[in-house]
Order: sequence, then C-alpha cells, then structure tokens
Amino acid sequence: MVSFADVRRWKPEGLDAVHNELGRRRDDLINLQDELDGAKNPDGWSGKAADNAAEQHAKLVRSMRSLVAEVATVRVAVAAAADDVAKIKQQIQQADHEAQANGFEITEEGGVKDVKPPQDVPQDQLAQVRQQRIQVRDKLVQTIEHILDEAERTDAELAKVLVAAERDRIEPGKGGSLADAANTNDIQALVTAAGKPKDDSPRAAAQWWKSLSDEQRAALRENPPAWLGNRDGIPAEVRDEANRGRIDDERESLREEKAKLEQGGIAEDEREKLQQVDDKLKSLDEVEKTIAREKPPRQLLVLDSSGERMKAAVAVGNVDTADHVSVFTPGYTTTVQGSLGDYDSKMQELVKESTVELNRHGKNESVAAVAWLGYEAPQKSENLDVLGDSVVSSHSAQEGGAKLNDFYKGINESRDHDPHLTAIGHSYGSTTTGYALQQGGHDVDDAIIFGSPGVGTNDIGDLGVPDGHAYRLEAKDDPVADFARFGGDPSHMDGFKDLSTEKSGEGAGVTGHSDYLDPDTTSQHNMASVVAGMPENAVAGKTDGVGDVLSYVPHQAQEGGSAVYDFGEKTVAGVKDFGEKTISGVKDVFS
Repeated sequence: MVSFADVRRWKPEGLDAVHNELGRRRDDLINLQDELDGAKNPDGWSGKAADNAAEQHAKLVRSMRSLVAEVATVRVAVAAAADDVAKIKQQIQQADHEAQANGFEITEEGGVKDVKPPQDVPQDQLAQVRQQRIQVRDKLVQTIEHILDEAERTDAELAKVLVAAERDRIEPGKGGSLADAANTNDIQALVTAAGKPKDDSPRAAAQWWKSLSDEQRAALRENPPAWLGNRDGIPAEVRDEANRGRIDDERESLREEKAKLEQGGIAEDEREKLQQVDDKLKSLDEVEKTIAREKPPRQLLVLDSSGERMKAAVAVGNVDTADHVSVFTPGYTTTVQGSLGDYDSKMQELVKESTVELNRHGKNESVAAVAWLGYEAPQKSENLDVLGDSVVSSHSAQEGGAKLNDFYKGINESRDHDPHLTAIGHSYGSTTTGYALQQGGHDVDDAIIFGSPGVGTNDIGDLGVPDGHAYRLEAKDDPVADFARFGGDPSHMDGFKDLSTEKSGEGAGVTGHSDYLDPDTTSQHNMASVVAGMPENAVAGKTDGVGDVLSYVPHQAQEGGSAVYDFGEKTVAGVKDFGEKTISGVKDVFS
C-alpha cells in the first residue's frame, strides 16, 4: 500500500536517471553481437567437444537475448513510470496550492487540516461560509484519493514488469540478433498501436505525440521508427535519442553503398557519388564527436543522409526546457563534416555569454542554442560565378527556408509553453533565415542577421517578426554584407535595428566576414543580449561598408549626359578600395 508520505518523496528525475542508465546497458549488450557471433564454432570442427561448445554457445545466445529483452522492457516501464510520477507530483503541487489558498493544509499523511478558518464572519453568513469550506475540503480529499489511486496503479505496473523480468517471463522479440530481441512483442504492439501523425506538419506531430499513452511514448522511445528523430514537433529529448540510435545503422548503410560502388572498379560517373558517400561517413564521425560533448549536454535534432550531403542540427542545452532558445543557420560552404564542430563551439560560447548576461541582471533562466545545418548550403566550385546563378542562386535558401520554418514551428509546438525564440542567420544562412521567416506561423520573437547579402525581401514586415525585434550587424571590411543579392541590402531596410561590431566596453571589435561570433567581442555580446531577451543591454551602432557609402548620394547633376555624384569626403578613393575586394575576394569570405 502506497502512502501519501511515500508519494510526496517520489522523484521522477531518479527514474529518468535509471531510464538513461538502462539505455546504456542495453546498447552495451547489443554491441556484443560481433563477439557473440565470433564465438561460434569454427567451420569444420566436429565431434563431442564441438557439440558441447555449440550447445553452450546456443545457451549463451538465449541468455543474452533474454537479458536484452528484459532490459528493454524494464526501460519502457521505467519511462512510463517516470512520466506518471511527474504528473502525480504536479497534481500534488496543485493540490497544495489550492489548499493554502483556502486556508487548509494537506498533512504528510494525506489528511486535510483547516489551519486558517476565516475570522469575523457575520452571523448571517456563517452557515454559507461553513458549507463552502466543507465543499473545498471534500474536493481536496477527493483529489488526494485520486492521487493515491494513480500512485498505486503506477507502482503496481512497474512492480509487475520488474517481477516478470526477475522471473525470466519476458519473451524476446523475433529475429536472431540481440537488437531484434529488444523489440519484444509487447513493445512492438505498443508502437503499432501508436500509429503515425496524420500529416507531416509540426502541429500534427506534436498533437499525435501528446495524444499517446505514457506506455506508447515509452515504447516508441525504446524502438523508434526511422522517421521519428527528424520529425519537427516531437520533443527534442525524444528526437535526440532516436537520432543517436540511428547513427550506427546510417553508417552501416553508407558502408554497404560504398562497397557496391567500389565493386569491380569505379566508373567515371560514379566517382562523384563515391565522394558523397565518403563525405557522409566523415559527417557521421563529426556528428558523433560533437554530441559526445557533455558540458552542457548536446541534443541531436536532425540527422538526414538523403540528398547529396548530410544534414544535421545539434543543440547545446535542453531545447525542451530552456527559457531562451536560439537557432543559428550558417551559409555558403557549410558542411556537416567541415563545419558542425566549429559552429557547435560557437553556440556553446553564445549560451555561456547569454547565461552570464542573465545572471548579471539577477535572472535565473536557462538558454539553449541550436546549430542548424539542416539544408544543403551552396559549395565552392572551380567555375564559381558569384554574380551569376551558382552560389548566389536563392534555390538552396528557399528550399532550406521551408525546412527551417518547420523547425521553428516544431520547437514551439512540442512544448507546453513557448520559449523566447531567436532566429539567427549568417551570410547565405541569413538569406535562408529570411525565407524561413517569410513563410509565417513560426512565433519567432527576435531575429538577428549578420554579414547578410539579403533576406529575400525589401519589406521587413514580410518576416513576421514583432516590430522592433529584428537586428542587423555588419563588420568593417565585410563585402558580403553589401552584396545586396537577395532582396537588396538589409542596411537600407526600414525596421532593422543596427547593433555595433566595433570595440566597446563590452568587447573587442571584429572585421571581415567570419568573426562575428568570436568570444569577448561586442558583436557576440550583442547577440547574447538579444538571445537572453535583454536587447536593451546591447550596444547600438552601425558600421558602413563601401557598398553603403555608394548608396549615399547627396545630389546628382547631369553634365554632358553623364551622372556626377558628390560624395563629400567619401571620394572615388573609397570606390577604388572597394573595387579591390573583387569577385575573388567575395569567394574567399563568402562563408
């Protein structure tokens, strides 16, 4: 019999820790598959000793399969219990609040005590007040009884599974491997009963997940379908578990594809495909290396090997619980294998600086930041035509923007309470961010662009960001920020607030195209202030590039059919200096 005092002491985080540890133990067991296979009798060995060895090996296999099935089943039960306990604890808190608000106290044993009866009640209202307090007390008693009933059920269901595991009553899943054994009939039945979202929208995914029973959610986390980790609208913690579990399968699939391509020699038209496969394998290595960083913990929110290049997104911090969440989208030449680790480090620094800002102003709030490489950014080529339709084509940005828009939506849809959400885009990534914001419905609270060649529109209203919450940074000697290729130069769009990139009391200045996120700089401080929801602490300021200078034309006259421009002190020498940052210079910095 579970007492109310027992339930008060229950800790769902303890069950979460057990759930995580069981996951590690299950993975350790499944990873013994190669050793188990290697322990089989060698070919050609026969006789009594061989028969005994084979019998012992078969016995070991059965034991291992049973153990894997038991760990998997207990893990599902623990996850379901953790969810139930969290709900029960929330109900207790609500009951305590209700009791205190009405002058009652719920005792350690679950009784209801009248500790603050109303004073000086008029005689003609005594009966009414007494009746109202009886009703409040009776409702609290019913609530406590319901809580105890739920606690008894939760305790009994977990105990049932634990006893079944202890007595070897859990049947392994069909199939010969240890991984197959983890997919027991009971788990598979729960997964099958859960079905799928009605469509691909983040809202449908979120509604579907929230509609499932605790047991169904736990079973899906134990045996996730391949699509679960990349589905916007599913909680970040669930996506992370599902995507981490797919890494080995993705690697094995890519290795098989590589072996097929290499079989019998490589034709000229297959070399590019082989290079793509090799790059994806390197990307998986980089993903594993990145998510192994644990301070703070990482979440793998996208792992997509379709298309020409690997796509990935890694969060620093917990996207499910953070008060402030930012999503950073990088640009030209970005790849998972070459860029993810560096951008993850920059997001860690951004989280750190944002947290410092919060603490400095007495706010105990949490921050998470996502490096979103969820689209195929344009890459360098030998015949790069920056002013043509190669790198500066908007196709990748538009396609990536649609995915990014869903990612924004998914963060908000998956949570009970929306976080303060900031969209951040650099270079061509700011263009992708612009297209994502233009699709609407994203509930982005703030947007930051830096080193931007344009956001796909000349009207800031198209971005759907609250007035006064779009910010722009341009560093000295950053020609890309004056490129004005996608909807015009954001420097001249009404509505953007300019934040400084120059030296200040908050940090060093930055120059060029690639240093905006460097630690201990004014630009990083400014972005951290916005991410933390305190833009008033940012340093305002605008740095004009030569492209901006050229647009400042005080007056124009016509002489001999030629236009004459008066730049004042900004003379033709400035134009010459800008001319030296030619197409080749843009190639080098457009990253």
